[in-house]
Amino acid sequence: MEAIVKTDFHFPGQTGKYTGKVRDVYDIDGKYLVMAVSDRISAFDVVLPKGIPFKGQVLNQIAAKFLDATADIVPNWKIAVPDQMVTVGLKCEPFKVEMVIRGCLAGHAWREYQAGKRELCGVALPDGMVEGQRFPEPIITPSAKASEGHDEDITREEIIARGIVPEEDYIRIENYTKAIFRRGQEIAAKMGLILVDTKYEFGKLDGKIYLMDEVHTPDSSRYYYADGYEERLAKGEKQKQLSKEFVREWLMANGFQGQEGQSVPEMTPEVVAGITDRYIELYEKITGTPFERAEYSAESMERNVAAYLKTIL
Repeated sequence: MEAIVKTDFHFPGQTGKYTGKVRDVYDIDGKYLVMAVSDRISAFDVVLPKGIPFKGQVLNQIAAKFLDATADIVPNWKIAVPDQMVTVGLKCEPFKVEMVIRGCLAGHAWREYQAGKRELCGVALPDGMVEGQRFPEPIITPSAKASEGHDEDITREEIIARGIVPEEDYIRIENYTKAIFRRGQEIAAKMGLILVDTKYEFGKLDGKIYLMDEVHTPDSSRYYYADGYEERLAKGEKQKQLSKEFVREWLMANGFQGQEGQSVPEMTPEVVAGITDRYIELYEKITGTPFERAEYSAESMERNVAAYLKTIL
């Protein structure tokens, strides 16, 4: 199966297109967004040279399931999924922060902790923690969205003081973040997983706050296997995890962290196939349903979406 790494669609009512690291987002009539989830993969804010077959389908379908599973907590942007790799939703004005929430010390937070930092985004971190250890309570460590390059850690106080998000709205999205994460943890626990950390994006439309983008996918979230978690923690062993972190670790082991002068290591067919398998494993583990490797093409994506748009325009 060939990975879809680029789309160039022309839909009825289309007024613009934004190309992100992974998603191609089409503006329809200023009211709707068509989010095509490609098979591109990024790490350290760099799009890697090869796509991962079925990755777009995995991300889109997991996000759709979790948007539905949290719709009673906060309204979200999703209207329909007319294609396995595409979601159509409301166009909201996004807040320029990502709400990162962490239940355990892992990833970026662990790397900062190892470097001696005991505060992250204004949140104090206890001494004596080990990688993968749960925080007494989940912590929120927001990041400011950069127009290009790396997003930046930022404190709650800075967000409000700089007017990035009004205080009243920030308090609301903070509360939504905690509630959605709690729901995600509950769903993960039923599947034998621990939702370690994730990020959410919010926006506003007609004065109402909406949850946007993807939710609880392996690109935005990290999961541990619950079985053996305590034993591995006690022995100081790395946790068995399902997330994109394994891609970052493979890159780091091969001398790449997105820094100037570094080259992405060769992505052999075996490496690519291995990444596909890990994404599918997470899909099946978190949803409890078998993944269907559907035939797809850019042409069928465009056809399916165009047919749906005719019903709402």
